Amino acid sequence: MSYTRLELRLGVLFDLSEIYVHPPSHIKRNLDFDRFKLIYNHSMKKLLLTFLIILFSLTSNVVWSADFEKGLIAYYSGDYATALSEWKPLGEQGNASAQNNLGQMYRKGDGVPQDYKTAVKWYTLAAEQDDASAQYNLGVMYRKGDGVPQDYKTAVKWYTLAAEQGVASAQNNLGVMYRKGDGVPQDYKTAVKWYTLAAEQDDASAQYNLGVMYDKGDGVVQDYKTAVKWYTLAAEQGHASVQNNLGVMYRKGDGVPQDYKTAVKWYTLAAEQGHASAQYNLGFMYENGYGVLRDYVYAHMWANISASNGNENAIELRDSLANEIMTSADISAAQKLTRECVAKNYKGC
Repeated sequence: MSYTRLELRLGVLFDLSEIYVHPPSHIKRNLDFDRFKLIYNHSMKKLLLTFLIILFSLTSNVVWSADFEKGLIAYYSGDYATALSEWKPLGEQGNASAQNNLGQMYRKGDGVPQDYKTAVKWYTLAAEQDDASAQYNLGVMYRKGDGVPQDYKTAVKWYTLAAEQGVASAQNNLGVMYRKGDGVPQDYKTAVKWYTLAAEQDDASAQYNLGVMYDKGDGVVQDYKTAVKWYTLAAEQGHASVQNNLGVMYRKGDGVPQDYKTAVKWYTLAAEQGHASAQYNLGFMYENGYGVLRDYVYAHMWANISASNGNENAIELRDSLANEIMTSADISAAQKLTRECVAKNYKGC
């Protein structure tokens, strides 16, 4: 029996706020230098920290407090009590970087009880001193309503101040606000402007969002080739949703020559990250023999996994395969593969 199901490019393609409006893990040492994110990769932390200390110690126009540096080293080491004891007096003396970092500690509950209101207090003190990281973080708090009443207009205010200082995450989130019309009149062209600025800084979320705009033709002339360009840049950074969308582009031949094998490659990378739509789409490819040998057992396996992750379309695919094509032995084999794949966290299935 032949099926003509379509892959899912999904609503998540366009519902961006929950995915991309998120606070960063900035620990910033001085206002005049770029932020850096806390990197929880133990093999790299010492090397990164050593490099940063050497770099900034050689920079004449930056004077770092020994107390601040001690707090930074303690924070990286997981010694939050020492970080707090070093940064709090500095924050109380008006040091904006320390104030921002204290906000992060209270927001995340690092060494202190999690307290969004206190986080907002420290972020506000730093943001009012034009600290870009704190402005971004404060925008996040107002966007989400953490520690303050949810207020999109105020979120836009703080995002804008940070975005104008070149903070890519703020530029991306500001694009989301204009795309959705949250706190500002909906304006696709302005959304594209902010997405582009962030995407050109290699921000994967913005690259994805910009790809969406070109894919749909929102704020720009619809251009599948340009959509593929931005999707590819984000997909290569491991972004599961865009890997799924890129698979759709190769499956359909939108902006690229139709290539089922490459579609399967991108679907697989996203499916292995637990992306339910990609798991469904991979089942679709096995069902039809697109880019892989037709295999109803594997089609059922991926549909079953996708269904267990909440994809309703996958339920239809799984049940139609079971009811109309597969034998009892096939179904048992597929269920066994499903259990094994889940146990492997979707890797190497």
